Formats: sequence, structure tokens, C-alpha cells
Amino acid sequence: MAESQNIEYKESWRDEYLKWVCGFANAQGGKIYIGCDDNGNVVGINNSKKLLEDIPNKVRDAMGIIVGVNLLAEDGKEYIEIDVPSYPVGISCKGVYHYRSGSTKQVLTGPALEAFLLRKHGATWDNSPMPAFTMNDVDDNVVAVFKKLAAKKGRIDSSLLDEPKEVLLDRLHLVNGNYLTNAAMLLFSKDPERYQLGAFLKIGYFETDADLLYQDEIHGSLLEQVDKAIELIYLKYMRAKISYEGIQRIERYFVPEAALREALLNAVCHKQYQSGVPIQISVYEDRLYVGNIGSLPEDWTLEKLMNKHTSKPYNPNIAYVFYLAGFIESWGRGVEKICNALRAENLPMPEYTVNPGDIMIKFTGPEDRIIRVTDKVNEKVNERVNVHVNERQRELLSYLVQDPGYTVSQLSEKMQVSRKTIAGYLKTLKDKGIIERIGSARNGHWEIN
Repeated sequence: MAESQNIEYKESWRDEYLKWVCGFANAQGGKIYIGCDDNGNVVGINNSKKLLEDIPNKVRDAMGIIVGVNLLAEDGKEYIEIDVPSYPVGISCKGVYHYRSGSTKQVLTGPALEAFLLRKHGATWDNSPMPAFTMNDVDDNVVAVFKKLAAKKGRIDSSLLDEPKEVLLDRLHLVNGNYLTNAAMLLFSKDPERYQLGAFLKIGYFETDADLLYQDEIHGSLLEQVDKAIELIYLKYMRAKISYEGIQRIERYFVPEAALREALLNAVCHKQYQSGVPIQISVYEDRLYVGNIGSLPEDWTLEKLMNKHTSKPYNPNIAYVFYLAGFIESWGRGVEKICNALRAENLPMPEYTVNPGDIMIKFTGPEDRIIRVTDKVNEKVNERVNVHVNERQRELLSYLVQDPGYTVSQLSEKMQVSRKTIAGYLKTLKDKGIIERIGSARNGHWEIN
């Protein structure tokens, strides 16, 4: 039997293996076999009697816990089994907390340790008090947005929506003692980053893994971040393959909106916000990643995640408000809904990568949904070949294809001409109906019609 979440093999005993005992005690429990090679083959030990006495005492002295230590034999060779139960409280080995993850041992520190200890005490980070965030800091506009969404979905008593915000937030389980919680701050603050770093979404467009072409950040209440991100991604970052059925124009993206929305909602509800790291969305021509600081529930594997499972959000209070607002279901169907949305359009299934400290989902575009850079230039520029466009204007258009958000100053620098010249090019192209300004001069972007 190979090493796994619950099995570890060691050929001989060393006191440093007390850390492995600690890791098992803090996770699901498990067994350590002393006198076996990495493949589980018994190689035997010569000091079994001494180890039977030493190991239980050393475990007790280092961690204050009791483990089972059993002497076994196979083909005349003795080996020892250390049976470690899972403990309901956090266990440290000489002041350091270790945790078994997969077939590796992790040292818990900082935000990960804080979250672990809270979980062991039946608490969650999002339900912890946030004394610095008071009722006066609650954004009334965000409360109004939630009330509108909740009323439309009908999952909450309509009379509660007429109550003052103090009563509403209490009934939403966003009050702990005399204080609002971290969840209340993230959900109903106009600027959550004032209280918690990294409480935003970061989007970047990459030509290669090393070449970031442009990026944006989505800030504000969690209730508004996903919709803002979806709008920006499909407006600026992804291009649709265009086809026609009769006179009807059909736009097809390599990631359907329903799948991407569900992936972002999952990330928001499961993120470990105390890490201070934003959710990161990386867009390429032919693939898209959503990376998030977090972890699977203790007894879960990637296989369990991909199959039917119960709902077990890392931030249950945030997830509850999202449920009432109609953003998510409460049945753990997020991954299933992503797969169904992809399957409906005959697209590849998502690929999940689960590391000890983060989870990433990858969407891959089939060739018939991908628009290469050269395709973009040809489609957006050459289709206007009957309109008089000089080479410099064509060059400017190619830059706008790469990043519709380029400013006059940035275009001036790239093309090595004055800002006045760039402004003239833009005006000419705009007057000819080739480009159009979307949004404000400061925060908007150009779109090739």
C-alpha cells in the first residue's frame, strides 16, 4: 500500500517523526509504520522493545496526547505501528503546529494557523468579531442592493427586508456579541480593504506566463465584485467567435458566462481572506485560470470535489448571504453547475489543481472558440480595409486590439509620437465609425466596432 493521507512509512525511528504524529493528530488521524520502506515493504527493526517504551512517552511529553503503539511481524521481521487518532483540538509539537495534507506534512503559521485553530473550536474566520467595523460603516447602498436581490429571489421573510439595517444584519448572523463580524465587513462595506488587505479580485491578460499585457482590479463589496468582474472580463479580456445563423449574430466564448460566474462565486465563498491575497483571474488567448487561496475541507479529495457532495463553504456566513441573494444554491452544486454549463456547449471539462495553500481551476478553449492575436487584428482591422486607414492608424488599432484600455499617453509612448498626434488618430478613427469610446475618459476603454 502506497503512502497516503493516512499512511506514512519510515525504515527506522527518529525523534523528528514526532512532527508526523502531530500532523496526523491535527488532520484525519493515521498510521505511521516504523520498519517499512517507502513502498510499504517490511524491512524490520532491531530495537522494537525499546521503541515500544520510548515512543508513547516521547509523544506524551512533546504533545500531551496518547497514541497506540503496536508491535507487528511479517516473515519473521518485526515492525511497529503508531496509530494516531484525530484530535478535536489543535495539537502542537513543542509549540509548533503541524498538519497532514495528502502525503506531505505542513507547518501551520500565520493566517493558516489562525483558521485551523478557529475551526477546531467550531468557529470560522468570517464569524469572528471585527470591532473596527461599526454599524455607521455599513454602506446603505449595498444594503439596498441586497434587499432588492433577496426580495426578487424570495428566500427570506419579506417583512425582514423592511427592518432597520441593525435588525437585518443581526438576523443574517452577521453580529457576534456586541460587534459586527468579518463577513458583515466584507459584504456590506464600500471599501473592505480598509479593514482586510486583499479583499478584491485581480484580473490580468497574459501573452505568456511571463508576459502580462494589462490588468485590472475589482474592488468594493463582495456582493458587487462578481458581477463587475464578469462584465469586465467579457467586455475587455475575452473575445467571442462570431457566427451567423440566418441574420442572427451568434457570439461564443470559450468559457460560458454561467461557468465562469459559478467559479468566481465559489472562490469568493471559499477564500481564506485572512491571507491578504486577492483572487486572481489569469486570461490567455486559449485558457483562463481562477486562482484562490484556500483548501478543501479536511476529509475531501479532488475526486470527491468533482462528484456529488454536500455544501461545506469555508465562509458559511458569507455563503448564507449569497444564498439569500440568489447567487448560489445551498446544496454543494457549484462544480456540477460549472461542468453542466461546459457540457452544454461541448467544451472541455475544468481542470482543478489543489495545493496545500491554494486551489486553481483552469478552463481550456477548443480551437474553434479561440481568437489568436493575428486573428483579432485581421478581423478588427482588415474588415475595414475599404475605409482609408493609413499604416500608423492601423498600428494604433493593433494596440487597441491588445489592450482596449490603453491611454493616450501609453499609446504615445509605444508609437513614439506625440500625445497630440495620437489624439488626432483616435479622432479620425472615431469619426469614421471604426472605434468607439466606452465609459469615461479616465476609466473607460476603446472598442473596435
